[in-house]
Order: sequence, then C-alpha cells, then structure tokens
Amino acid sequence: MPASLPAIGRHRLTNRVILAPMAGVTDRPFRQLCRRLGAGLVVSEMVTADPALWHTRKSRLRLDHTGEPGPRSVQIAGGDAAMLAEAARLNADQGAEIIDINMGCPAKKVCNKAAGSALLRDEALVAEILDAVVAAVDIPVTLKIRTGWCADSNNGVRIATLAENAGIEALAVHGRHRQQRYSGFAEYDTIAAINSAVSIPVFANGDIDSPTKAAAVLDYTGADAVMIGRGAQGNPWIFREIDHYLRHNGAVLPTPSRDERREVMQGHLMALHDFYGEHMGVRIARKHLGWYLVRHCPADTLKAHRARFNVLDSAQDQLHFVDELFCHGAEGSPRTLTADGISAA
Repeated sequence: MPASLPAIGRHRLTNRVILAPMAGVTDRPFRQLCRRLGAGLVVSEMVTADPALWHTRKSRLRLDHTGEPGPRSVQIAGGDAAMLAEAARLNADQGAEIIDINMGCPAKKVCNKAAGSALLRDEALVAEILDAVVAAVDIPVTLKIRTGWCADSNNGVRIATLAENAGIEALAVHGRHRQQRYSGFAEYDTIAAINSAVSIPVFANGDIDSPTKAAAVLDYTGADAVMIGRGAQGNPWIFREIDHYLRHNGAVLPTPSRDERREVMQGHLMALHDFYGEHMGVRIARKHLGWYLVRHCPADTLKAHRARFNVLDSAQDQLHFVDELFCHGAEGSPRTLTADGISAA
C-alpha cells in the first residue's frame, strides 16, 4: 500500500476512505455525518451540467455546501463538453474546490441523455469533455468511471489514460461495467490494471463493505484509497472503522454503542428535517432510517419496523420512534421493537 496519503491537486486527504457520490443519498446532512465519522473526502450527489435547471429546489439543495469543511467536491453530469465546462466554472465560482465528472452512473435516465456511463462508448467525446473541463477551471478535476460500457467493451484502461493525459488529478473506478448496474460482484482486475497504467491517484469502488474487504482491495489493486457507496448506507461508522484498521495494522474498532447509534440516527434525522424542512425531511428520512434498520434490527422484525416508521408523518414522531428502538426497561435491560410495539429483550 502507498506510504503516504493521496492528494488531489493541492488537497492532501486526511485518510484513504472516501464517500462516493450517490444521487439522492449524499446530500449535505449525510456528507457532514460521514465526515464527522471519519471520511477523508466526501463527494456531492451529481448536479446536472445544465445551469438552466439549477433553479429547481432539488438542484439548489444539491449545490448547498454551507458549513462544510473543505475540500468541497462537486460532481457534475452531462454529455456536452461546453456545458460541462461552464458548469465547472460556475461551481468553482460558488466555492467548489474540486470538480468531479460523472462517467459512472448507470441509471437509464442519465444514460439515455448520453451522460454518465454512456459516455464510455465514445472515447473521442470523453477526451473532448475532459480537455474542456480541465481547461475551464483552476481547481483540480477528478473523474468517476466504470470499467466500461459492457463486458465486450472493457475500456477502462484507455479511458484512464485519456484522463491522465487531459490533466485529471484523480480517478475513481467502480469495478463493474454499465450493463451490470449493481448486480453480480465487482471485479478488481481492471482497477489493478488501471492503477498500473497511470500515475494519478486511483480510488477503488464497488462492494467494499468492511475494513477487511477494504484492506484486501487496496492490497490487490494497489489503489491509493477506497471509495465507499452503498456500504455506508445505514452504516456511516464504516469510515472510521476502515481508517482505524488501515492505520493500526488490522486492529478492529468495537462496534458503536447503543447510545452512539441512537445519537447518530436521531442527529441524522434532525439534520434532514432541518435541511429539507419537516414535510420533505420526514419523507427523505424514511429511506435513511430504513437502511439503519436493515443493519440494526433482527430480520424477523425488520418488515414491521419499516412499516411502522414509514407511516409516521411528523419529525417528532420519527425521533420518538428511534427513542423506542433503543429504550431500556426499569432495570436497565434493553428493549426492542416488535411488530406490535415494545417488548423486553
């Protein structure tokens, strides 16, 4: 593994564990939480490169980095080189310190607009976009890709070489091609080949859900850092756990205490309510709390827990639900939620 921490331009990361950009997930409350729990870098959910659409409430919230520590990394998505360059300039003017270009999203609505991972089919357009965006700003530009469009077009190494030649300063690679979306298993041979082909920092992404998996992927690929996406959903503690494991020769941190889990979950819900307003915050909180429940509730009661939470329509009721989830009996014995309510453990 590399002896020093990776840098993106002038920005030296504090560790080797990065939060991946995820549309509808990595909003400001989640980014701030993951930073607090050990992420060395967080990347915003993607913003369309078309400034004409930035007046929408969704785009305004995605562009909101108020109170976040640097470096602030903003991901942009689109298929037009000039529009992406202008979006990069505007985001830099608004305080972005790193611009990340999305060429990895597999969603149909993105790929149908010749953006995201669809761009990997057109290497000439990729080069044009990279050249235009790098030339447009004086802050570092990074790129996120997949291994290719499909199994027969695994061109990740060529794309990586184009990126380095264009001046891209770091490259994140998801170990699946676009047609896999999130099915099957990530493969790391292509990431290792990319890392061998370029000298810029490479971040390995895909199916990394534990400290041991992170260390194994770093060792196998030679990558400079790991990028965590779905592994952080409902488990923001993963960042400090991986960082500790890497720094301390495989030492494993204890799992979060009940009190800390309750504090983090309630704090996350309150941040969502504050950021989006109660009406939208309550609805957006449902998916996040659902992910926490998957990780912290017995399988036989999970469905009932989620059903109960998803009908709650006030911030106060959602916070009370978390209190119930972690409440204690009179003698200090923990209690758990069942389908019908609370019972002693």
